[in-house]
Amino acid sequence: MFFGKLLPKEGNFFELFNEHGKYIAEGARSFTSMIQYYSTPDLREKYAAEVDNAERAADKVTAEVNRLLHRSFITPIDREQIHGLINAMDDILDLLQDSSEVMALYNVQNVNEDVIRLGDISLKCCERVQHAVSLLPKLSQPEVAEAALKTCEEIDRLESDADRVMRSAMSKLFRDDIDVKELIKLKAIYEHMESISDRCEDVANLIEGVVLENS
Repeated sequence: MFFGKLLPKEGNFFELFNEHGKYIAEGARSFTSMIQYYSTPDLREKYAAEVDNAERAADKVTAEVNRLLHRSFITPIDREQIHGLINAMDDILDLLQDSSEVMALYNVQNVNEDVIRLGDISLKCCERVQHAVSLLPKLSQPEVAEAALKTCEEIDRLESDADRVMRSAMSKLFRDDIDVKELIKLKAIYEHMESISDRCEDVANLIEGVVLENS
């Protein structure tokens, strides 16, 4: 037993990444459902609670990855890559939760088309993050490495789409004659929601780095 503790170990990092990716996709789906059913208070609260649950579950996975980093002598990819990737992934769920909380905090009564569009883009980004992460264990296979890079490119394009939607939404805010309080609320919501795709792009960039170094 003593000698077993001295032997090099490789933790189950990829399994933990997959688990976290699952929570990202679940949280994004719940967030999108919250927006879809925003006019129904009971459903809105139900889906907001699901976002919170996914964020808490993902926090536990992040903590386990960081503990495992300290305990593992050998890691499947560079330690800094593992640390950077899991924390960037965790930021995605934090921002999903923050966006949900901002809408509740500002007592937003109705969501507009721009919020719906940003929510849809966020969901697509998060689902592609989950997919890209799931490919990490098999990057030695050229077709898998190529698929991972393609998925990362899709995330980059979606982030650009989110930028365009937010710029258009902001332009309408300051162009249309709306209540100042409403303007402040919507501006904060747009910025929070657009940051979700920004963080997904950060994850994509990190995964691209892993692919290029390890494929």
